[in-house]
Amino acid sequence: ELLRQKSRPYLFSNTLAPSLVGASIKAYEIITQSTELRDKLEHNTKIFREGMTKSGFKLKGSPIHPIVPVMIYDAGLANQMAKQLLTKGIYVIGFSYPVVPKGEARIRVQLSAAHTPLHVEAAVKAFTEVGKELKII
Repeated sequence: ELLRQKSRPYLFSNTLAPSLVGASIKAYEIITQSTELRDKLEHNTKIFREGMTKSGFKLKGSPIHPIVPVMIYDAGLANQMAKQLLTKGIYVIGFSYPVVPKGEARIRVQLSAAHTPLHVEAAVKAFTEVGKELKII
C-alpha cells in the first residue's frame, strides 16, 4: 500500500482505454489460434525483398522484417519517388534527415498479411519502373 501511495511511476500512470484492451485481447486470440497470418506476412516480405534486390535496389534491415527500408540516399529523389509511386497506386513514405542520418534517405515500405502476392509483385514492378525513370537503378 505504501508503494501505491508514494511510488512516482504509479502516481503518474494512466489506465489503458477499454477499446485498446479489447483489441489487444482479440489480437492475442488471433495470433495464438493460427500462424496463417504470420506465415503470409513472412511470404510477402520474402517476395518483396527478393524482387527488389533482383531489380537492383539496396535494402536495409532484417531480411524477415516486414518494414523494409529501400535506400535511395538522396532526400529529393526519395520524395520524388514516393510521389511517383503514389500515382501508380503504391503508398510509401520517403524519410530523410533529420529522421535518418544525412545521405541515408530511404523509402519505408510496410508489408502486410492483407496484401496478396499480386499486390506485392505490382509494388515491385512499380518500384522498378520508377527507379529506372529516376535513374536510381
